[in-house]
Amino acid sequence: MASNVNPTVRRRRLGQELRRLRELKGMTAEEVADRLLVSQSKISRLENGRRSISQRDVRDLCGVYEVEDRRIVESLMQMAKESRQQGWWHAFGDIPYSVYIGLETDAASLRVYEPQVVPGLLQTQAYAEAVVAGALPEASAADIEKRVKVRLRRQERIHDTKNPLRLWAVIDEAALRRRVGGRQVMREQLEQLVDLSQLPHVTVQVMPFSMGAHPGVNGQYAILEFPDAADSTVVYLEGVTSDLYLEKASDVHSYSVMYEHLRAQALNADQTREFIEDIIKEYARG
Repeated sequence: MASNVNPTVRRRRLGQELRRLRELKGMTAEEVADRLLVSQSKISRLENGRRSISQRDVRDLCGVYEVEDRRIVESLMQMAKESRQQGWWHAFGDIPYSVYIGLETDAASLRVYEPQVVPGLLQTQAYAEAVVAGALPEASAADIEKRVKVRLRRQERIHDTKNPLRLWAVIDEAALRRRVGGRQVMREQLEQLVDLSQLPHVTVQVMPFSMGAHPGVNGQYAILEFPDAADSTVVYLEGVTSDLYLEKASDVHSYSVMYEHLRAQALNADQTREFIEDIIKEYARG
C-alpha cells in the first residue's frame, strides 16, 4: 500500500460523498436500502465510514442516485478500492480500536482529556505495559505485548520531524497520583511527560484536584482534526466494548467548547511542568 493512502480516511471521504449524492437525490437511507434490498443500517455504516465498501456497492449506489458522469463513478470506485487496503496497524492483527488508529494516523491535531491515566501517545513502555495489564486482567501476555507495540508505533507521530501531530493534552491530577507499575515506573513516566511537554507541538496541562468540579468530570474524550477540509472533525469517546465517533457539527461544537473551558481552568504549561516536577520528587523520595 502506498504510504500516503489511509484506508480509514478513504472510507470516511467516500462515505461523505455517497451521503452527499443521496441527499442531492432527495432520498432517505431507508429508501435506498429498500431499492437495493439491504438493511438501512448497512447504508448508514457505509456513509459514516465504519464499514468497508466494495466497488460493487459503489456501482449499485451510483445507479440508484443516477450518477451519469463516469469520471465521478470511477473516482468513487478507486476510493472504494483504496479503502479496502490495509494500514500499518493491520500487521498487528485484530485491534479493537483500529478505526481510531486510522483517524489518529491521518490527523493534523489531537485534543485529548484524560482523567485516569497518562495519554497513550505520551506513555513510556513500562507504564504502557502496566496500564494495559491492569485494564485487561484476563489478557494474555502476547496480547498485552501486541497492544503495547501498537501504542509505541502510534507515538511515531509525535516524533515525526516532517509532519508531527499537534497534541494538546489536559490530564487530571489523578492520573499523576495513581501509582501504575510502581514508584520507579511513575517517576520515569512523569519525567518523560515533562520532556515531551517541551516539544513545540505538544502542550500538556494538569487539572488539579483543587479545581473541584469541571467540564471533564464526565470522562475521557478526544477531538481529532484533519489537514484536508473535506474531512470533518471527529470526537472520539472510548468504551469498554465499543467506541463512539461523533461528527455532527453540533456535537463537535459542544465538545470543543467544553475543551476550551478545560484548558482555561487547568494549570498553564509552565505551571504544569512545575507541578509534575514536584510529584516526581515525591516518587523519588520513596
